[in-house]
Amino acid sequence: MTLPLARRRALLLAALAAPLARAATAPAPVTFTSGLDRPWGLAFLPDGRLLVTQKSGALVFVSADGRQVSAPLGGVPEVADSGQGGLLDVALDPDFATRPDVYLSYAERDGLGSGTAVARGRLAGAALRDTTVIFRQQPKVWGSGHFGARLVFARDKTLFVTLGERQKGEPAQDLASHLGKVVRLNRDGSVPADNPRIPGARPEIWSYGHRNPQGAALHPRTGELWLVEHGPQGGDELNIARAGGNYGWPQRSFGCPYGAPVGEDCRIGGGAHADDQVGPLTTWTPTSIAPSGMAFCSGRMFPEWRGNLFVGALAGTALWRLTLDGERVVAREALYASLRERIRDVREAPDGALLLLTDSRQGRILRVAR
Repeated sequence: MTLPLARRRALLLAALAAPLARAATAPAPVTFTSGLDRPWGLAFLPDGRLLVTQKSGALVFVSADGRQVSAPLGGVPEVADSGQGGLLDVALDPDFATRPDVYLSYAERDGLGSGTAVARGRLAGAALRDTTVIFRQQPKVWGSGHFGARLVFARDKTLFVTLGERQKGEPAQDLASHLGKVVRLNRDGSVPADNPRIPGARPEIWSYGHRNPQGAALHPRTGELWLVEHGPQGGDELNIARAGGNYGWPQRSFGCPYGAPVGEDCRIGGGAHADDQVGPLTTWTPTSIAPSGMAFCSGRMFPEWRGNLFVGALAGTALWRLTLDGERVVAREALYASLRERIRDVREAPDGALLLLTDSRQGRILRVAR
């Protein structure tokens, strides 16, 4: 029997659309590793193993197949595990094959309060050797929130460190303070000669006016530092951290003061940034998702996601997929919200799979692959 022409056309269009629909469907994540205690950051070792930080202060190996978690490594600095503080991010030296240094960010306490610090140690066996602190947030303050603490190496092998404003607000605009800043350092903690010359600023400051940037990654094409930061009540932001830029906090935000009625009239400073400030690429309003780790997708395993940005959410308990056109966010999609788990970090594995680090006392590494 010959089908009517209209019916044949409909079937042909459906057949052509089916592969696209299948490609666009996000694969279900599977458990790669379980039993982690409040994991925060991870890094891929050349031999296939992972280094994973846990807020309590334990740095562990996870085997290449995800089935084994080691005992804690030695040589890790003492951390202040309180509130949002603890052992936080981890990064490998860009020349790890010849200088196997590991960099850790963490909350450090002394008699003046606590602050974000960065230490460097040489990985030898099951320990870090010659561990040295290369950066300390100044000043230390009392409190247990907004440490920032993401570590990202630039293409020129300098190190970006994101720093929260420790829930203090105004210091984010104080150029004599590290609070609410992104700093750029050499690998030994010294200041790069080509850092921006911001009048009155500490020389390590790269950008300022940030609230709590907990996710950061280099753009794969431009090499620029992109970051996500927590807003107050709503107003979470995606920004490009450019040299000398002022990102507005606490003078401007698309979020509202805590306790304000949900809406737009309460936006801090009216929301829109001043002419001498840098506005966000996108915001989450009126409800915060509490964005954390983020990663760009290379497309090695998911060609249809090439160039997409993936952002973990704590309050939103989802993985956000952002479609980009240059610096414009043209679409956003929340994936895996049914998991109801806080996604603390997102990394693309060497094979192109996405690894998601869930933040709980029974934390997991989830693998998204096909």
